[in-house]
Amino acid sequence: MGKRKKVLERDGTAFPAKTYVDCLLKPVFNDQRDFLFSAMFQIHRAHVLMLCDKGLLSRDEAGKILRAVEKLAGKDPSEFQYDPRYEDLFFMVEGMLKGEIGEDLAGNMHIARSRNDMGVAMYRLVLREKLLELIRNVQELREALLYVGEEHLETVMPAYTHTQPAQPTTLGHYLLSVHDMVERDTKRLWSAYQNVNKSPLGAAAITTTGFDICRDSVKDSLGFEEVVENSYDAIAGADYLLETATSIMILMTDLGRWVQDMLQFCTREFNAVKVADAYVQISSIMPQKRNPVSVEHSRSLSSSAIADAQAVLTMVHNTPFGDIVDTEDDLQPHLYQAIDKSVRVIKLMTAVISTIEINREDLARRAREGYITITELADAMVREKGISFRTAHQIASKVAHKAHRAGMELDEVPPQMILEAAKEVLGREMTFSQEKLAQVSDPHYFIEVRKCPGGPSPKEAQRMLDVRKSRLKEDRDRWTRVEGKIQSAQERLMDRVHSFILSSDG
Repeated sequence: MGKRKKVLERDGTAFPAKTYVDCLLKPVFNDQRDFLFSAMFQIHRAHVLMLCDKGLLSRDEAGKILRAVEKLAGKDPSEFQYDPRYEDLFFMVEGMLKGEIGEDLAGNMHIARSRNDMGVAMYRLVLREKLLELIRNVQELREALLYVGEEHLETVMPAYTHTQPAQPTTLGHYLLSVHDMVERDTKRLWSAYQNVNKSPLGAAAITTTGFDICRDSVKDSLGFEEVVENSYDAIAGADYLLETATSIMILMTDLGRWVQDMLQFCTREFNAVKVADAYVQISSIMPQKRNPVSVEHSRSLSSSAIADAQAVLTMVHNTPFGDIVDTEDDLQPHLYQAIDKSVRVIKLMTAVISTIEINREDLARRAREGYITITELADAMVREKGISFRTAHQIASKVAHKAHRAGMELDEVPPQMILEAAKEVLGREMTFSQEKLAQVSDPHYFIEVRKCPGGPSPKEAQRMLDVRKSRLKEDRDRWTRVEGKIQSAQERLMDRVHSFILSSDG
């Protein structure tokens, strides 16, 4: 038997082939059932009510359709299993509605509507819900960063450039910097949300419809903020998917960088951070180990979320600008997975950050090592001795070299070493008292004098922290308003649906 004959015997000669069912239709059906079930019925409700308002359905017809819609919507989604008689979940539901109210009435529910605009609307409804969940959890992370940061406005630590100790700062200043990056991530998520929360309904296949419909009515019933005005754009424009994916990629990339810091801070060699016992595991063979697996998993999951989000961009890239399956059911789960993984990471790191213990003494010791306060010595030469900064930099560099050869830290350097270095650079002597040298080598003094806007001075850091607390409250208030508007729209929609059903029953 030839290969072609074998395949046809296995798959059959009529659509859908068994392989097509197993590899595509059944998995797509399951994804639609698991992700889009509720959104599909929300759209049915809003569309039927609009058709009635515009006189395209009678009130009695609308009531009968809505009663059948609610009967199916009340079922457990798991009851819906793939059936080869139907291409997908939506045709199955239409078939079930025909059994309830007849073919003509079930068919009229789709006046002025296409699977195209309906599909895009479902994707947007699900995506906005997931984005709001992610934004809420990012807000929780920001609160944790501010909370712990405020506890450590005076916890001195080295700041790093090129992975090397550079200058003293505070843990509070560091955590504020992480917060500010995450705050910008929040803004990107809000931007994505705004572009997701637009209604494509009324675009129909791609050119609207000849029926007199009201796109704004459906938009308001579903809690969308705007209508995607151009009907071609409503169907073809997938940039709302790309913006969401990109914002997730940036969020998880940003998170991965400071998570990597956290893993370094947790090492026994670094000994700066202790992850709470609830978030570490003990080695199966080495009982002394405290493995910060919660942080490791966060790093791994953030990379996985980035990969899922990147898949969205790759799938849309170089596709035609129109209705195309590449932006539909095969793509959507990647975006949902990217968001779900991001939420898991954010929740986990919020818990870890909120419960960490800090080795303040060891961090303070490190802030005195490696001559990382020597910039202040150069600054003091400029302020008190009237020399240029570049000259002061050369003198300070020589002091560092001499101290290193002598096995001294900066707070151990005698005035004579400054005098010698100055003579080599300036050709004349320049002196500092032992008291002055002790002051400029003190990391606490280094931090205290850096009180210009954005600096690590505890007073300035507290000012920044208070501003950010206020902005976080405003952001949370915005979330509450947005969520409340959606909930109100859903309640109004359901009130109208129940009213129509009751009047139809009468």
